[in-house]
Amino acid sequence: MLRISQMEMFPEEYKTLSLKKPLSRKNRLVSLSLFLDDRGVIRVGGRLDNANYSYDTKHPILLDSKHHITKILFRCEHLKLMHAGPQLLLSNIRQTYWPLGGRNLSKGTFRECVKCFRFRCQAVQPVMGQLPRARTQLEFPFYNCSVDYAGPMLIADRKGRGARLIKSYICVFVCLAVKTVHLELVTDLTKDAYLAALKRFVARRGKPHSILSDNGTAFVGVFNELAQFLANSNLETDFAQEAIKFSFTPPYSPHFNGITEAAVKSTKRHLKTIVHSSHLTYEEMNTYLVQIEAILNSRPLVALSSSPDDLTALTPSHFLIGRPLISVSQPQVHSVNITRLDRYKRIEHLRQHFWNRFSHEYVVMLQQRTRWHASTGELKLNQLVLIRDKTQPPLHWLLGRIVKVFPGADGITRVAEIKTKKGSITRAFNNLCPLPIEDDVSTRAGCSETSRT
Repeated sequence: MLRISQMEMFPEEYKTLSLKKPLSRKNRLVSLSLFLDDRGVIRVGGRLDNANYSYDTKHPILLDSKHHITKILFRCEHLKLMHAGPQLLLSNIRQTYWPLGGRNLSKGTFRECVKCFRFRCQAVQPVMGQLPRARTQLEFPFYNCSVDYAGPMLIADRKGRGARLIKSYICVFVCLAVKTVHLELVTDLTKDAYLAALKRFVARRGKPHSILSDNGTAFVGVFNELAQFLANSNLETDFAQEAIKFSFTPPYSPHFNGITEAAVKSTKRHLKTIVHSSHLTYEEMNTYLVQIEAILNSRPLVALSSSPDDLTALTPSHFLIGRPLISVSQPQVHSVNITRLDRYKRIEHLRQHFWNRFSHEYVVMLQQRTRWHASTGELKLNQLVLIRDKTQPPLHWLLGRIVKVFPGADGITRVAEIKTKKGSITRAFNNLCPLPIEDDVSTRAGCSETSRT
């Protein structure tokens, strides 16, 4: 088989050596000092005749990396060496064979190995999309908001000795426009507890137009139950008469709800700094959460402006009460004498002042893309992909085929439906890794269909 492959890839050289003639000086293989052994196989002459090595090492068999037999040989050696890297694979091959273009073939063999690919796979990351309309549309605070859970945390059921520790969670509501935060303490992840927290939120902040919920698995343990609850609940029917629109992000994609994830991170940081390892009661924990809420709502949205009319930086609390929640109440300075206005126009003037600062200072800062400046990779229909799962080792990740894609408003696809052995699932592109053997699989599939017809 090796002699046949040499006759196919080196016909002129084989014919010349069979006639016992030297190769031309312009031949690309003249530096290898080729010769035919007693079995009619082309070997490399070289300069190692006096070396204390085996005959195969001193005179390896000449192969071409483009031949199918050479590719099979590299794959078998790659498996024999327990999925060795390109350098070790080529080093062992050259103990017996001299493949032309062997370095590129060894890299390609390592790159196309599916089992090796599982440990070094790169997911597709589309370019950062356009801001949703809810991020720049400001009717009033919490008109469009998102919700997520943080925890669990242990709280004491009562004060004193013998207190029993119970789990509690923080329900975090964030306004998508001005990043206003509202925190609610709940004792479980049931539907009733979430609806009770939602009713308290509506009673204190007003009824929102839309609520975005996270289906991701950014948390461990019990938060998987939360994702299942959000995906399978019938909140739409329960609040249909309230005209609240519920929408959900793709599973395993916390960056689709990144503004709430950032609020959760800030809440945890303040809470860990205050509580440490203490176990508070429900009232004490709720008091701390309200104070943390005031601190988060008093953070500047933008840097302090250089205008002499603006004495403080714009914060989310300005859209709630007209001043930071942690500052002392003081009169505002404006471009007109507000004492000459009646009460309604005075309040309207204050409201429009913050609205104008929101549009001129804060929204402009959202123009720049901070990451994902360009798309990396592309996924198409019927393409084989590896589905990344943080809860499983790479060898247990599912393989699937893309059966449907969901383009965004900007025309860029970021979510796809994948058919796996466990059924169809929906995942964002950041969890999908295209297999490097897609073209080979498509070719074999096309050949099998042709043979059937």
